[in-house]
Amino acid sequence: MTLIEKYAQLAVRVGVNVQPGQTLLINVKAEHYEFARLLVKEAYAVGAKKVVVKFSDDIIGKEHALHQDLETYTRVPQWIVDENDDYLTQDLCRLSVYAPSPGLFADVDGDKLAAAAKAQGEALKAMREYTMANRGQWSLISLPTNEWAHVVFPELPVEAAYEKLLEAILYASRVTEDKDPVVAWAEHNAVLAHQNTVLNDYNFKSLHFKNNKGTDITVGLVKDHVWAGGEETSEGGHKFNPNMPTEESFTMPDRLNVNGRVYSTKPLNYSGKLIDEFWLDFVDGKVVDFDTKQEKETLRQLLDTDEGSRHIGEIALISHKSPISDLNILFYNTLFDENASCHMALGRAYPMNIKNGTSMSQEELLAHNSNDSINHEDFMFGSEDMSVIGVTQDGTEVVVFEAGNFVI
Repeated sequence: MTLIEKYAQLAVRVGVNVQPGQTLLINVKAEHYEFARLLVKEAYAVGAKKVVVKFSDDIIGKEHALHQDLETYTRVPQWIVDENDDYLTQDLCRLSVYAPSPGLFADVDGDKLAAAAKAQGEALKAMREYTMANRGQWSLISLPTNEWAHVVFPELPVEAAYEKLLEAILYASRVTEDKDPVVAWAEHNAVLAHQNTVLNDYNFKSLHFKNNKGTDITVGLVKDHVWAGGEETSEGGHKFNPNMPTEESFTMPDRLNVNGRVYSTKPLNYSGKLIDEFWLDFVDGKVVDFDTKQEKETLRQLLDTDEGSRHIGEIALISHKSPISDLNILFYNTLFDENASCHMALGRAYPMNIKNGTSMSQEELLAHNSNDSINHEDFMFGSEDMSVIGVTQDGTEVVVFEAGNFVI
């Protein structure tokens, strides 16, 4: 079995963990059609009832953005909404094969891109909630494209850059010649589960982050928060891995109790534009000021999408000493870069990060100070000198991170 075949098997059997009789929806780039064929074959091999493949292409997408008028570009036809709603009536699981195109949309009107993202987010809200509440299994993996590889390794010829990026992706995803990746993920999930248990046992009231870059921010956590990461369980009782790779333990911040300044440590690829070297000031949970070296207007558009986009819905802890961080590669892909660094997300919280959250209405979640938004955009702020002090419910201070790494 080739490494790519192992990767396809891992994605289907461990990532989404397709069950007999389920429908699998695959979102994939057009150039990855051969990998899509492997995924389809593997899904039917484990008993999928139906596999639907949706192809996309960022270069074609850019042409649409450049040449369609605003009304046409932002319109989401009812048949697309109906199609997505119909999937939700089935026993559905979703697999996305993501490959970013960093900087590709740099010369496209940012307000136009933001308007389209908002329109699609609102129209397909039911699908987003199905995924974020773990009503069905879902998973996100990546494969290189020539354009992405060139951005990551600009000094190499395109073919060599592609192969080097593929090698890094497979390594980070624990797909190797000498070990069964299914076994490797079982072992890794056990480590993350133990890490989550330790954090949950402390039941912190807040976390204080500080480093030499200037980050000095206190993040309050909601009452009855739950730390998660690694393997999850769907509403139907099926295990799955939402992100491959993953190194994080994450939970729900209190959307009204975040105060201080945070500095990014890696670029944020948003709508094909790279927001770099930015900081955010929070007062009572809300971003009240910000600046950036690059793409300030794009960051403003993100923050102004809706009310929830100026609050955070996730806080994640990752040791600086980790397999992805050790690669010392800037992937320009949040799936990978976020797993090399502590991060937080502007936008919607995951209902699973609070006790009984997946059975709560959005109104009930808001009453518990969960955040709601059509966005969920992770950005990285961890560093090798990051300190994290946790404060328990009785006011006891606990050193969680020292010199960028877990110490509890």
